[in-house]
Amino acid sequence: MVKLAIDGGAPVRDSFLPYGKQSIDEKDIESVLSVIRGAMITQGPMIERFEGKVAEYVGAKYAVAFSNGTAALHAAYYAAGLTKGDEVITTPITFVATSNAALYVGAKPVFADIDEYTYQLSPNQVEKKINVNTRAIVSVDFAGQPVEYDRFRDLAKKHNLVYISDGAHSLGAQYKGKPVGTQADMTMFSFHPVKPVTTGEGGIIVTDSSEYAERLELFRSHGIKKDGLLEYHGPWYYEMHDLGMNYRMTDIQAALGFTQMDKLDSFMKRRREIATIYTKSFIEEIGIEIPTVHADVLSGWHLYILRFNSQCFSVDRKAIFEALRAENIGVHVHYIPVYLQPYYQQLGYHADCPNANNWYEEVITLPIFPSMTNKDVTDVIEAVKKVYYHYRVEA
Repeated sequence: MVKLAIDGGAPVRDSFLPYGKQSIDEKDIESVLSVIRGAMITQGPMIERFEGKVAEYVGAKYAVAFSNGTAALHAAYYAAGLTKGDEVITTPITFVATSNAALYVGAKPVFADIDEYTYQLSPNQVEKKINVNTRAIVSVDFAGQPVEYDRFRDLAKKHNLVYISDGAHSLGAQYKGKPVGTQADMTMFSFHPVKPVTTGEGGIIVTDSSEYAERLELFRSHGIKKDGLLEYHGPWYYEMHDLGMNYRMTDIQAALGFTQMDKLDSFMKRRREIATIYTKSFIEEIGIEIPTVHADVLSGWHLYILRFNSQCFSVDRKAIFEALRAENIGVHVHYIPVYLQPYYQQLGYHADCPNANNWYEEVITLPIFPSMTNKDVTDVIEAVKKVYYHYRVEA
């Protein structure tokens, strides 16, 4: 048996491979430089150009860009009219921003369990949580795989709820042959460096509702209007109509996103190629569960997650994780169930989603990003199998 790096053996790689990374080329750099050399680096024309490009790609009527994805979620909850006393049902397997944004507007996050096989928010579990205080459902396209949008839309319509999609992972993914972006009342995409495309930091809400779009634009810029004023005192005049935030994206960010969008399809193609190679490499290994992909979706593969059945190994997930890190493979864990965070524990939340709890204890995220070389992919597979065979318990 080959000696593990964590035990003093030679690692599979000499350099560390991160789980995710931006892919920037000279066209992106020149786009950013053209804005920096120009007259306006913020509140300029590039914002609208970028918004238009995203809206066109997903087939939405409106797109409103923000400084980051969390700001975009905050704005969506504001636009939906969520407030104190309202409840928002979402998944615990997400980054904390999804539920935190509900707290920002005074609403209460309610966590429903995930599906045992797809690890997406379960429509059946959501329906069990709906009560007279429920105002919104917020699904998450976890790992880039779209949720069962039709079922959530039907639930929202049946109970007169707003339906918001956290699509931070799923720009470029498809549901029933259509790009993700118009299935919910509002959909958020993130442009963090590890996401499908990047603006450095950034986020956007796409919607077909002119009312939501107007409220989103109001909220991102201090609640200030320059058009449709109650009074008019001159060209300088503006009015503050609500308590908004300064959540504006800069033209520098938008310039990067504008050219990144041109590469989205090629990025998706490469992610899917890597995911296919991983799946073929691990599908026969007893004790490793590969991702289950719903038949109606084309995943964006933002994350590729393996589940290690604890009964099949002599050590726990932590030991497997540390062994892979020692091999210079930048594995990660996505995510710690939100209700386990100290802040949420202080609010009185309990770990009442058994599928999410059990799933969290056994999962590890593998590196996957468009600029990975074939050698990088091979290194990941070699390292996983090296660790797998070292710790696997024979039946």
